[in-house]
Amino acid sequence: MKTCFRSAITMAAGLALLPLVAMAETGTSHVVNMPLHSEPDAYTEASHDLLASLTMTRLAPAYASKTSDLMYLDNGLVLEGGDLQTPDGYTSGFRLTAGFSPMNLPRLDLGAEFTYRESDEVPTRHADQAMLVNSTTLGGSLVAGVRLGQVGLYAKSGFAEWEGDPVSQSEPLYMATTGTARTQGFGARLQHNRLVSRLEFEEIDAPSMAHLNLITASLHYAF
Repeated sequence: MKTCFRSAITMAAGLALLPLVAMAETGTSHVVNMPLHSEPDAYTEASHDLLASLTMTRLAPAYASKTSDLMYLDNGLVLEGGDLQTPDGYTSGFRLTAGFSPMNLPRLDLGAEFTYRESDEVPTRHADQAMLVNSTTLGGSLVAGVRLGQVGLYAKSGFAEWEGDPVSQSEPLYMATTGTARTQGFGARLQHNRLVSRLEFEEIDAPSMAHLNLITASLHYAF
């Protein structure tokens, strides 16, 4: 009796577990057969469009110099920074530009530029007398550029606060001169494969700061 009773219980338990085993096997095979990268078509197309727009914005802005450092932020902002040095050796400083390219106009570059310059013992004239002047200049400008294939064109306009002090306090006309002047400039950049040429003109509307008016040209070839 005990053997028959145990056999009956075993058969009943087996019959009760058969549906659960079948469901488990069916669920397992379904999970294994699912594609690993299934995603809606709309999501896939949106991702491709986003990647394309990010690729366009990763291009160097039209106003960027070949020797400057670029930093691309996740929000689309592009930071450019570099040192400033005049060929005559009188002036040194740095330039910082923050810009972006609109999503609907990816070839247009807009930005704001901040510059700081120091000039040591610059020869100039004041009241028809020659003198040496140390000057400090702070400037801010708005920049706009456009990239047309291999050519980039840009222009900028703003204001600069400057201060100049004669080197020797024994100067008969010793006086600290300060003022605010308008700054403006424009430039062009041409890139052909590994060859990059750049031309820029920048001026400040202040006779005492005429040494800051510059025409710069550069040619870079990457080996």
